[in-house]
Amino acid sequence: MDTDLTAAYNRCRELHRQHGHTYYLATRLLPAWKRRHVHALYGFTRYADEIVDRTEDLPPPRRAARLDDWAGRFVAGLHGEPVDDPLLPAVLHTIAVFDLNRDDFASFLGSMAMDLTVSSYRTYGDLLDYMEGSAAVIGTMMLPILGSPDPAAAREPARQLGFAFQLTNFIRDVAEDLDRGRTYLPDEDLTRFGVTRDDLLAARAAGRTSEPVRELIRYEVTRAQAHYAAAAPGVTLLDPASQTCIRTAYTLYGDILDEVAAQDFDVFARRARVPPRQRLAEAARALLARPGTPVRVPGPALR
Repeated sequence: MDTDLTAAYNRCRELHRQHGHTYYLATRLLPAWKRRHVHALYGFTRYADEIVDRTEDLPPPRRAARLDDWAGRFVAGLHGEPVDDPLLPAVLHTIAVFDLNRDDFASFLGSMAMDLTVSSYRTYGDLLDYMEGSAAVIGTMMLPILGSPDPAAAREPARQLGFAFQLTNFIRDVAEDLDRGRTYLPDEDLTRFGVTRDDLLAARAAGRTSEPVRELIRYEVTRAQAHYAAAAPGVTLLDPASQTCIRTAYTLYGDILDEVAAQDFDVFARRARVPPRQRLAEAARALLARPGTPVRVPGPALR
């Protein structure tokens, strides 16, 4: 690779190392030649997210213009034009190497644009429409890199794993998303448990939750667990060399839900985290697991 391309891959890896601790640990269990391509996809998604979420001092139209400019450079690169960007060369190279579906990237950028104008979702179906671009397509982008003897069968579990991971993040990060003026818990779910947005803001301010909010979070945990169950068969459909990585990521993200349950579904008291020692232990167990071994699906929410 030329110097610029190597630098772009290094930039993507550094973004991954700094911001995606759980996923970065899992990626280190992939064969070396695959890692840089996973870093490239992470860099693409993270940089778009940075434009949307780390420029709160700018009004939404300015942030939208920045996202459109970056997306325009990306599309130009897809058409073979020179790209002046610190990480896009690695993304474009990865897309070319694996002939990744360009529509997945367009769908992802569309969901990122929604974050500039949409602050809540009425139904879970509405949220799924958003997560189709922000999460499910990540699974389908990753699948050609991970490899599978039966890509058609592995596709839907890969999508479901994207849903599971993102819903886990939404549950863990309710407080942080409120700070950004957003809620990813559907309005119909809030109504079902007698919770208002003001109740969530009050819990955020108090650093502790009420019983209705606790039951709401419990419900969302069981919903995420259903996506993990739908994703589980896909792990053993991957190439053997990729199963350890995804087994580790699957388990560690599921462990976040266990941590939420262990703190009695109070996501405002503290951010649920998997301790470093536990993360390393899970990675070691995944290394020892034989290819084809089923993953442990996260269990029902504690009562």
